[in-house]
Amino acid sequence: MILTTTNTIEGKRIVEYKQIVFGEVVSGVDFIKDFTAGLTNFFGGRSNSYEGELMDAREKAIQELQGRAAALGANAVIGVDIDYEVLGTGNNMLMVTASGTAVVVE
Repeated sequence: MILTTTNTIEGKRIVEYKQIVFGEVVSGVDFIKDFTAGLTNFFGGRSNSYEGELMDAREKAIQELQGRAAALGANAVIGVDIDYEVLGTGNNMLMVTASGTAVVVE
């Protein structure tokens, strides 16, 4: 499956537009990750625990997006956009949403 942030695919012709598709993942951040990220914030540097959680959630959202597009008979998704939100009463939940237009290309 071809995924692109653009509205066209070079060298391919879009022959059918299916519909807008989404992949959503809501992931909780546990106490240990929150604690180690707090230490990183205090001492400076990058938070590997949060970065890992973010990368994992993004990959899962993209996989979900691809699965939903494939279920519609699409072989590509154009205009892909990834959004990130923090949720929960203590801002301890991460939501990643991938969206795009499922299409058939030849």
